[in-house]
Amino acid sequence: MSTPPITELTTRARDIFRLVVEGYLATGQAVGSKTLASAGALNLSPASIRSVLHELESLGLLAAPHTSAGRLPTESGLRLFVDGMMQVAEPTAEERAAIESRLAQPGPVEAALEATSALLSSLSSAAGVVMVPRREPRLAHLQLVPLATDRALAVLVGADGSVENRVVDLPPGLPLGALEQASNYISAHLGGRTLPEAVRAIRMEVASGRSALDAASRDLVERGLAVWSEDALSRPVLIVRGQANLLDESALGDIERVRQLLDDLENKQSVAELLDAAREAEATRIFIGAENRLFALSGSSVIASPYRDREGRVVGVVGVIGPTRLNYARLVPMVDFTAQTLSRMGAMGKLIG
Repeated sequence: MSTPPITELTTRARDIFRLVVEGYLATGQAVGSKTLASAGALNLSPASIRSVLHELESLGLLAAPHTSAGRLPTESGLRLFVDGMMQVAEPTAEERAAIESRLAQPGPVEAALEATSALLSSLSSAAGVVMVPRREPRLAHLQLVPLATDRALAVLVGADGSVENRVVDLPPGLPLGALEQASNYISAHLGGRTLPEAVRAIRMEVASGRSALDAASRDLVERGLAVWSEDALSRPVLIVRGQANLLDESALGDIERVRQLLDDLENKQSVAELLDAAREAEATRIFIGAENRLFALSGSSVIASPYRDREGRVVGVVGVIGPTRLNYARLVPMVDFTAQTLSRMGAMGKLIG
C-alpha cells in the first residue's frame, strides 16, 4: 500500500496522527484514544478519536501492537511525519558551543572525529557514528623486514608520521639483498608520493626500462605497495561510540531488537557502506527501519550528513544510529550542525581528504 501524501489527510486526521507520533517518539509507547482525549487538545470524544485512529491504521500510517492497545506509527508513518510534519528544533547555544569546543581541541583529526562520535552519542542518547576521511598517506620511508622465506613485514612510514605494518608475500627464489634494495629504492625515488602515485610511477619506470631494480625487486616493490593502495581505497575507517545508550529502560521489553542492532553495529563495514550512501547527499539524510536492509531486522534509524574538505569535496559522514523513535526534530539539525562544523574545519585545512 502506498503512503498517502499529507495533504490528503483531513485536518482532524493530521492532528491526531501528529499527536500519536509525538507521543510515541517521546515515550516509546503506544498512544490510545483515552490518552488523546484526556489531553484536551483535540476536543473530541474517545469514540471519535478511535474512528480516526482506525482510518489512519487502514492507510498504513499507524499500527496496533496488540488488541485493545493504542497505536504506534509504522515506518511509513514515521517517514510521512519526518518529511511533511516535523518541526525541527535547532541546537541550543550550549549544544552548539559544546560541539564547536570539542572539535576545536588540538590534536590529530582522528581524535577530533572520535570526540565528535562520542559527543553526538551523549547529546542524542543514541550511538554516534563518524566515517573518517579516506586518506592517502605520502611516503617518507619503507622498510621490508624478512619474516620467512615467503613473507616479509612491510613497515611504511608516512610523511605525516603515521606508521602502517603489513605482511606481504615474497616471490619464490628471492635473492639475498632484494629486500634492502627494494626498501632503499622506494625511500629514495618515491618519497612524497601517495601510494597509488607510487604504484603508477613504478609501473611506468618498469615499462619504459628506466628502473634500476632487477626483476625480483620490481616484483617485490609492486607487491608491497599494492597492498596499501588497495586497502586505503577500499576500507573507510568507522568510529562508533555510545552503543550502551541503546540499552535504555524502553529497550528492556524489546531486548531482541536491541541485540540485533548491536550485532549490526559490530559489522562496521556494512555500517560504513550505509553511511557511504549519505556521501552522495547534499544535506542530512534519514534512513528509517527497513528503508535500509542493514537495519531491517532491528528496526533502527540512521540520521547522517556528509562533511567536506577545503575543496568542497565530501570526505566523510557523521551521524547517529538508534531506535526508530529517535527524536528526529532535535537530532536532524544537530547532526547537520556537526557536519557544517566539520566542513568549516575542512575549509581551514584541519581535515584530510
